[in-house]
Amino acid sequence: MKRDFEYLVPETVEEACRLLSQWGEDAKVIAGGQSLLLFLKQGLISPGCLIDLKTSVSKELGYITADDQMLRIGALVTHREVENSSLVKKEMPILVEMEREVADVQIRNWGTIGGNLCQADPAGDPAPVLIALKAILKIKGPERERTVSIEDFFVDLYETVLHFDEVLTEIQVPKLPPRSGVAYQRLSFMRGERPTICTAVSVTLEPTDLVCSDVRIGIGAVGLTPFRAKRAEGGVKGNEINEALIKEVADIAAEEVEPSEDIHVSKEYKREMVKVLVRRAFQNALERAVRG
Repeated sequence: MKRDFEYLVPETVEEACRLLSQWGEDAKVIAGGQSLLLFLKQGLISPGCLIDLKTSVSKELGYITADDQMLRIGALVTHREVENSSLVKKEMPILVEMEREVADVQIRNWGTIGGNLCQADPAGDPAPVLIALKAILKIKGPERERTVSIEDFFVDLYETVLHFDEVLTEIQVPKLPPRSGVAYQRLSFMRGERPTICTAVSVTLEPTDLVCSDVRIGIGAVGLTPFRAKRAEGGVKGNEINEALIKEVADIAAEEVEPSEDIHVSKEYKREMVKVLVRRAFQNALERAVRG
């Protein structure tokens, strides 16, 4: 049942953490609000307090910067800002490609990349790509800051490792080594819809041949959380990449996933499409790595 709630607008991240600590689990953070407002309307959540980060804290967490090691994106940067960023296009163009697939322009103009991750929707586009890119998430609480690998961030459906008094502040994406390629593939039945299945693959080759020195496979919209296919990755490092190996990796990834029930497609369909999309993403990533 819906109820009245307090609406608070902190000026800083520190103030937001103090308010979260004060209100405890009766508070919800709102950034772009693209998912949270829907949950409110449907009565799926009924907080006593909404803490608005977008209005004022976006000045603190609305940056995109890069140095020799890392691309850093503030958690309140919108999808559209990532999509249109010349710095992101230069340093990590796969993020621009991915953001173009997120919903529609209206949602991308308002929704934030940090809010998308914190919502922990298994069908979010950013998570599989960031898993493939070895992204690290910076988290701030009232007493300390900590970092967590993105693959460890998601706990369950719509649940993350964030404590009730913590805020995601930054997404850190390490720069890719030479001879690396990344590709993203998704399946949706209409443009602008949430993906039914999405995959991302990152490949790094040895300096002079097609032997794989590193690989990461991120999968989303299949199970209850975004997922890293570690077993599928395990058979690639140190081996020369060819069509047979790519097919084998895709088959293992399909076995490794744990599909959840879906009103649109069957578990069997999801497994088959994981094979298709992982294979396509791997082939595209390999081509990009070869081109350098």
